[in-house]
Amino acid sequence: MSAADPHAAQAPDPIREPWESFHRQRLGSSLGIWIFLGSEAMLFGGLIMAVVANRALHPEAFAAAGRETDVVLGTLNTAILLTSSLTMAIAAEAAQAELRRTALRGFALTLLLGLAFLAVKGFEYHKDIAEHLVPGPGFPLPDPASQIFFGFYWGMTALHALHMTAGLIVVGWLSWQAWTRRRALRSPAYEVVGLYWHLVDIVWVFLYPLFYLGGRS
Repeated sequence: MSAADPHAAQAPDPIREPWESFHRQRLGSSLGIWIFLGSEAMLFGGLIMAVVANRALHPEAFAAAGRETDVVLGTLNTAILLTSSLTMAIAAEAAQAELRRTALRGFALTLLLGLAFLAVKGFEYHKDIAEHLVPGPGFPLPDPASQIFFGFYWGMTALHALHMTAGLIVVGWLSWQAWTRRRALRSPAYEVVGLYWHLVDIVWVFLYPLFYLGGRS
């Protein structure tokens, strides 16, 4: 085996400054990500409650607006994200068990599914714009409150897509580090990105019925 092969080198020790032990590093990482996830949950939770409150004030307008969203594409994206949550869970568990090949395959599948989600969402946005389902001049629904629905729809799904994009960047970066053995698989970073990815998926599980199923029941 060639000594110059960069892939043959061992990954560095997972303990990083300023931590004195791997156990403390893992605890610190876990605390940090849970605080962050809590703040994100409050952000999206507040927005979801705002939608629910406005739906109670304008039930007919929100029901009519909800019927204009593409439930087929929304359902497809829900299936994609739920599958990506499974592949991420497999990848994160494999990383902790130092099963490098399984972890890399899981991360690769997660990346592909995340990109597929964004591609479908981009196609849906293009379709929505073509149908003038954007608040402002030319909006097709007569009730002004329907524009409130689509204001929430565009704002919250775009915010979710930004979180998805950030997750893809981090997953891609960590996957590259795992592939080149620049980061040990036991690093808490893989567990942290897994938790973040699951949060993004859970948020969509709430957005899906909020924007795609309301008015169709």
